[in-house]
Amino acid sequence: PPPPPPPPSYNSSGNRPALKDDPKFERYFRMLKMGLPLEVAKHAMVRDGLDPSVLDLDPNKPVGIPLREDPKFEKYFKMLKIGISMDQVKHAMESDGLNPEIMD
Repeated sequence: PPPPPPPPSYNSSGNRPALKDDPKFERYFRMLKMGLPLEVAKHAMVRDGLDPSVLDLDPNKPVGIPLREDPKFEKYFKMLKIGISMDQVKHAMESDGLNPEIMD
C-alpha cells in the first residue's frame, strides 16, 4: 500500500494548517499546481459540495477556527492550562488517536 500522506503543516497562527495543506482542500490546490485551469478546480469543488471561493484565498494562510478553539482539541489545552506537561499532553493525544505533532 502507498505510504500515508505527511501530516498537514501547522503554522504559528493558532496552529491551523495552511490552506494548501488542509486535507479538505489540498486536492484542489494540487490540481492548480499541476497546471489545470482555476475554473476546472472550482468546478470540482462545487461538484464535491465545497465553496470554490476558497481557491481565491492565500493558500499559505490557514482557514477555519484556531486549534485552541477546536472542540476536538479543547481538553488538551485545558490539560496544559492546569500544569500538565506538554509531553504528557502529547501522550494523551496519541492515546486518543490524534497526531501530537500539531502541538509543536
